[in-house]
Amino acid sequence: MDKDSIMQALREADMVLVGLGEEFDGTSYLGQDPSYQQGRQWLEKEQEGWMVPAWMEYCLDKTGREALEEAVGKLTHILEGHNYFVISVSTNRTVALAPWREGRFVAPCGTTLGKQCRKDCTQAPVPMTEGDWQALVHAFDRIGREVPDLGHCPVCGEPYVPNTVYGVRYDERGYLEDWRRYTKWLQGTVNRRLVILELGVGMRFPSVIRWPFEKIAFYNQKAFLIRVNGYLYQLTRELAGKGCGISQNAIDWLGSM
Repeated sequence: MDKDSIMQALREADMVLVGLGEEFDGTSYLGQDPSYQQGRQWLEKEQEGWMVPAWMEYCLDKTGREALEEAVGKLTHILEGHNYFVISVSTNRTVALAPWREGRFVAPCGTTLGKQCRKDCTQAPVPMTEGDWQALVHAFDRIGREVPDLGHCPVCGEPYVPNTVYGVRYDERGYLEDWRRYTKWLQGTVNRRLVILELGVGMRFPSVIRWPFEKIAFYNQKAFLIRVNGYLYQLTRELAGKGCGISQNAIDWLGSM
């Protein structure tokens, strides 16, 4: 499906559902970076997996940040004037901070914009400060030697960690209000001309975007699914004639739009 056909489908759509996957964490760029791989292995060995999303961003600043920013910027421009909702499993701040339409973005896997008590006590997630991010950068400059200090929970005294699924006990309260808005919006897609843009979604969290999007496309007779992925772009047999797969990294694809 070429660019003109996709833009035509969007113009004719009543609603647009967008899913952003792992490729928006820069995985295709980081996969070629030995220092990223070594740092991630150390974090996982030291049972500090909560630092992985922030480590991704730190490394992406040196490899593919500009491409990601351009891609997200083009996507927000494409969606202007549309009745849309964006659901993202990317934890990247660039994605979360994009100028989405108010109340039309949800990140159920969390983002590095927030931090939470490591033990997930009664203290709800709070915003990360610039000082917190500098503490992360300071530690990452010395990867393998220290863990960053993001402060401590005022309720139980446990350390703060980024509010993402990579934490030992992920606090979901940070996204639940946005999720309720998302599910309510989805109810309005029934029997409407719906274009589904699934961009860079792999198999890390298939139950969040990939499988639900396939189900929506199957049951909505007026839906059309556009799946863009560097490797997992194929559609199921049930969706024959109801979608297309594009074999290209979603960030690169948006950059060419």
